[in-house]
Amino acid sequence: MSTKLTQSQINNLVWKACDTFRGTIDATQYKDYILTMLFIKYITDVNKEKKEEYTKKYKGDKTRIERALKHERFKVPANSTFDFLFENRNADNLGELINIGLEDLEEANRSKLEKVFRNIDYNSEANLGQTKDRNRRLKNLLTDFSAVDLRPSNLEGNDVIGDAYEYLIANFASDAGKKAGEFYTPSEVSTLLAKLVEPKDGDRICDPTCGSGSLLLKVAKEIGSKNLSLNGQEVNGSTWALARMNMFLHEMDNATIEW
Repeated sequence: MSTKLTQSQINNLVWKACDTFRGTIDATQYKDYILTMLFIKYITDVNKEKKEEYTKKYKGDKTRIERALKHERFKVPANSTFDFLFENRNADNLGELINIGLEDLEEANRSKLEKVFRNIDYNSEANLGQTKDRNRRLKNLLTDFSAVDLRPSNLEGNDVIGDAYEYLIANFASDAGKKAGEFYTPSEVSTLLAKLVEPKDGDRICDPTCGSGSLLLKVAKEIGSKNLSLNGQEVNGSTWALARMNMFLHEMDNATIEW
């Protein structure tokens, strides 16, 4: 029987992936590349596991398998999967392939992911360097994440990925120093505020300057129920995108986060 990945193991694995960018670009920028790739890897692995389950259930009937997958949380086009990107890690146009994959993923899930990836460019010369350096960094990033199996059955609990996401955001905030206030409130402060507002089951909760959404999630955790309404708004486009992905990774799909 295989050992499930613990929170600390996942945290260490995804933090190691940051070495690809650390020291080359600012933490306020490279966080977007890391966190988006974590999101892609997670939904790829979830869908892969679901496909395995449906293949067994429907005895390999491709039509029934595809029909069942259409009802999952996310539809993942073949060229949007992490596996496809990893297979093409030596391509000369790797950054472009990742961008196209994100566009197609957004298009396939417009009600959830519309505009979420519009502020991230894996083909950016300004952020990631010229072609040779850019391809090397992206290949290293894909290689690091390929070592992490994020299928739900391989994880210690439901919140492991969402908490790893929060862990990364906290560490990026630490690296970014004074610039981090726009996307992250320290965990201790969020926890205190969540307790002070005394949230109750059935409440409608709004954070008008929600950043990456950590305070909203702390309030939801304080309630301990999904019988609530989470609402937020954020003026920074890339931070708004982080908040949207953060909600999905914590299985708060019904949260309303406006830009």
